[in-house]
Amino acid sequence: MRPLRLAALLLLIITPLVGCAGPTRPDPAGLAAYGALDLERYFLGRSKAWGLFEPRFGGNVRQFTVELLGRQDGADLVLEEDFRFSDGETQRRVWRIRRQGDQFTGQADDVLGQAKGVAQGNGFRWRYDITLKTDDGGIDVSFDDWLYRFDDEVVLNRAAVRKFGLEVGQVLIAFRKLP
Repeated sequence: MRPLRLAALLLLIITPLVGCAGPTRPDPAGLAAYGALDLERYFLGRSKAWGLFEPRFGGNVRQFTVELLGRQDGADLVLEEDFRFSDGETQRRVWRIRRQGDQFTGQADDVLGQAKGVAQGNGFRWRYDITLKTDDGGIDVSFDDWLYRFDDEVVLNRAAVRKFGLEVGQVLIAFRKLP
């Protein structure tokens, strides 16, 4: 194969893979003005979220809202999430989250194994594998979430969704603490 054709072929193979790496977290020093995210304090009580899933390779953007209720149960934060999608579908997820210093672990019925999180300044990274419901049953994917505190009422969440290590979409969510 000619060197030019080989270089072009390698470029065609490598370019999409580089795009799958996903965004990196910004330097926390640039976000320090917003103050630390205390996950348990923020999610105790009621909150509401608005979000969407954007597929990477085409398809429909899926919008949703979430009603959240957090309560303390011994050492655990129990976080009830009630999803309502724009097509009328509803889902419920109940997290049981436990803190160990700056580290967190969590479980929910559709989460495979254990979720793991770490608090870093105003950010919180939450990673887990989950079975998402589909018309054909379910699909196992990995979530890599970053939540960012902006003030006592607003937290933003950006998540990369991966299958076999390749990013298949992103989820964007805005949380608002309710009185």
